[in-house]
Amino acid sequence: MASISATYSDDSLLVANYIDGNEGALELLIEKHQQRIFNFIFSKIHDRELAEDIFQETFFKVIRTLKNGVYNEEGKFLPWVMRIAHNLVIDYFRKHNRLPRYETNEEFDIFQFIGNAEVSAEEALIESQIVADLQKLILELPEDQREVLMMRIYKDMSFKEIAENTGVSINTALGRMRYAVINLRKLVASNNIILTT
Repeated sequence: MASISATYSDDSLLVANYIDGNEGALELLIEKHQQRIFNFIFSKIHDRELAEDIFQETFFKVIRTLKNGVYNEEGKFLPWVMRIAHNLVIDYFRKHNRLPRYETNEEFDIFQFIGNAEVSAEEALIESQIVADLQKLILELPEDQREVLMMRIYKDMSFKEIAENTGVSINTALGRMRYAVINLRKLVASNNIILTT
């Protein structure tokens, strides 16, 4: 717990120094977190050159945000950068038609619980309870929907791979995923589960 708080504090100080004009502070932040952020991107993209491009674009966005004075992440620098990297990965997949175009501005987005951000012990406990609750609800879904959801979220399979493994078309796999998410939302609402930390 203390080490995580110290990490946030150190990052916060470096961010403040960079905003105050110390360019070296950003270099320290990049050096400190680059391995974790790059590994996260590469684990999703599986292409080193492309992962490097997305890594650089991530920090271009970081720099723009900090320079524009709109950074307000309360010291949680790494989780914030991870979200930027995650969004850029999703943007890449969407541009190349490798992900369905889900709207995530509804009541909740189940993908938000698949993350690599550092969290406090309390937040980790709450998140683990949320994940446990979601896993129980997933078991209540129809088998075909549950199968697609498990392959997509827990095995990180593409919809092409899911279609091949289940012997259906990509459109059918997408449809099952869509209904799985809709039904999961209904189950969350009916079971009064709070999906926030």
